[in-house]
Amino acid sequence: MAQVKVYYDREGNTLTVWFGDPADEHISEETGEEIILMKNREGKVIGFEKLNFAAHATEAVRVAFETLAA
Repeated sequence: MAQVKVYYDREGNTLTVWFGDPADEHISEETGEEIILMKNREGKVIGFEKLNFAAHATEAVRVAFETLAA
């Protein structure tokens, strides 16, 4: 079963999502929309980071996933 790792940095206002192994990160690419794509050596996106992501101090960060058949 694949894992998705989600990290929210309240101080840095970033939300980071990994759907690949973070150790495989080779290069990062900023999209220009405050999103950074993390890629492996083959250029496959294995995660992303949303900059300036802020949730209220009393609010939980909720994450929902949807899977599609291959």
